[in-house]
Amino acid sequence: MRELKQQVMLKNANREGLRQPIEEMIKFLKEQPQQLETYDDLLLRRLIEKMTIHERQLTIKFKSGIEIAKEI
Repeated sequence: MRELKQQVMLKNANREGLRQPIEEMIKFLKEQPQQLETYDDLLLRRLIEKMTIHERQLTIKFKSGIEIAKEI
Protein backbone atom coordinates (compact mmCIF):
# COMPACT_ATOMS: atom_id res chain seq x y z
CA MET A 1 0.00 0.00 0.00
CA ARG A 2 2.80 2.39 0.89
CA GLU A 3 4.55 1.70 -2.44
CA LEU A 4 1.34 2.39 -4.35
CA LYS A 5 0.91 5.68 -2.51
CA GLN A 6 4.48 6.68 -3.38
CA GLN A 7 3.87 5.85 -7.05
CA VAL A 8 0.72 7.98 -7.11
CA MET A 9 2.52 10.86 -5.40
CA LEU A 10 5.38 10.60 -7.91
CA LYS A 11 2.95 10.68 -10.85
CA ASN A 12 1.23 13.74 -9.39
CA ALA A 13 4.57 15.50 -8.92
CA ASN A 14 5.56 14.73 -12.52
CA ARG A 15 2.21 16.01 -13.77
CA GLU A 16 2.59 19.20 -11.73
CA GLY A 17 6.11 19.62 -13.15
CA LEU A 18 4.62 19.60 -16.66
CA ARG A 19 1.72 21.86 -15.74
CA GLN A 20 3.83 24.75 -14.43
CA PRO A 21 5.73 25.49 -17.69
CA ILE A 22 2.47 25.29 -19.63
CA GLU A 23 0.80 27.76 -17.27
CA GLU A 24 3.80 30.09 -17.59
CA MET A 25 3.57 29.90 -21.39
CA ILE A 26 -0.17 30.66 -21.30
CA LYS A 27 0.41 33.65 -19.01
CA PHE A 28 3.16 34.96 -21.29
CA LEU A 29 1.00 34.56 -24.40
CA LYS A 30 -1.93 36.38 -22.80
CA GLU A 31 0.37 39.36 -22.19
CA GLN A 32 1.27 39.54 -25.89
CA PRO A 33 -0.62 41.57 -28.51
CA GLN A 34 -3.58 39.71 -29.99
CA GLN A 35 -2.21 39.81 -33.52
CA LEU A 36 1.44 39.61 -34.46
CA GLU A 37 2.35 41.83 -37.36
CA THR A 38 6.10 41.31 -37.44
CA TYR A 39 8.56 38.55 -36.62
CA ASP A 40 9.41 38.59 -32.92
CA ASP A 41 12.69 36.83 -32.17
CA LEU A 42 12.28 37.26 -28.40
CA LEU A 43 8.86 35.60 -28.51
CA LEU A 44 10.20 32.72 -30.60
CA ARG A 45 13.15 32.12 -28.29
CA ARG A 46 10.95 32.32 -25.20
CA LEU A 47 8.48 29.69 -26.45
CA ILE A 48 10.42 27.22 -28.59
CA GLU A 49 13.12 24.91 -27.31
CA LYS A 50 13.95 23.13 -30.56
CA MET A 51 12.79 22.85 -34.17
CA THR A 52 13.74 19.85 -36.30
CA ILE A 53 13.21 19.71 -40.03
CA HIS A 54 13.00 16.28 -41.61
CA GLU A 55 12.51 15.53 -45.29
CA ARG A 56 8.71 15.70 -45.05
CA GLN A 57 8.04 16.77 -41.48
CA LEU A 58 8.64 19.75 -39.18
CA THR A 59 8.82 19.04 -35.45
CA ILE A 60 8.58 21.85 -32.92
CA LYS A 61 9.32 21.24 -29.25
CA PHE A 62 8.10 24.01 -26.97
CA LYS A 63 9.81 24.81 -23.69
CA SER A 64 6.63 23.75 -21.94
CA GLY A 65 7.31 20.18 -23.08
CA ILE A 66 4.63 20.09 -25.76
CA GLU A 67 5.82 18.72 -29.10
CA ILE A 68 4.05 19.20 -32.44
CA ALA A 69 4.87 17.45 -35.70
CA LYS A 70 3.51 18.72 -39.02
CA GLU A 71 3.83 17.23 -42.49
CA ILE A 72 5.39 19.68 -44.96
